[in-house]
Amino acid sequence: MPGPPCHWGTGALESRCYPLHSIQDEPGGATLTGQENTTIAGLSPDAARSKAPSLRTVLLSLTALVVFVLDQVTKVAVRQLLLDSGTNSIPILGQWVQFTYVENRGAAFGMFQNQSIFFIVVGVLVVGGILIGQRFIPAHKTALAICLGMQLGGAVGNLVDRVRFGHVFDFVELPHWPVFNVADSAIVVGVAILAYHLLTSPSDPQPPSGEPKP
Repeated sequence: MPGPPCHWGTGALESRCYPLHSIQDEPGGATLTGQENTTIAGLSPDAARSKAPSLRTVLLSLTALVVFVLDQVTKVAVRQLLLDSGTNSIPILGQWVQFTYVENRGAAFGMFQNQSIFFIVVGVLVVGGILIGQRFIPAHKTALAICLGMQLGGAVGNLVDRVRFGHVFDFVELPHWPVFNVADSAIVVGVAILAYHLLTSPSDPQPPSGEPKP
């Protein structure tokens, strides 16, 4: 006959050894398999997976971080370059691309000037909306997560400038186009890709009437 279950007392926590096949606490009681006992003692597999960051969240966070860092680094570098040169504009590719010093106190691309407080509030709302909205993106829609990450990184980059300086530093000048920065570009590209996806992607199939949704 097998020996009794081993038991080591450790204060509030206890370690127990049980037969590998099953556990029965008392005669006539419910029998727990080893797998069920492990689930009760700790987190279930589903609960453990839910605590791990999803691929969607990781992609959005990494994209936002890359955009934010690139935006801030380029602003510091170009601002210093222009200040050291003693001029407000430096040709990069002739007349096609120039670095020009512009303090934008309005929206992206210089619209709605001298509304800093309003755009700080709008920026906070946009960041909050993106953080809330990303939770509803299906796990397999990685492209949408990247688009929202671009918008989030750009929004935070310009928001930091408004809070610190009262304006956003724009420096990329193209012919017949308002001066902009990396954050503006990320926001516009992210919105464009998101709009294209929403317009071209088929909607998820709906179950026939009378059948429950999965």
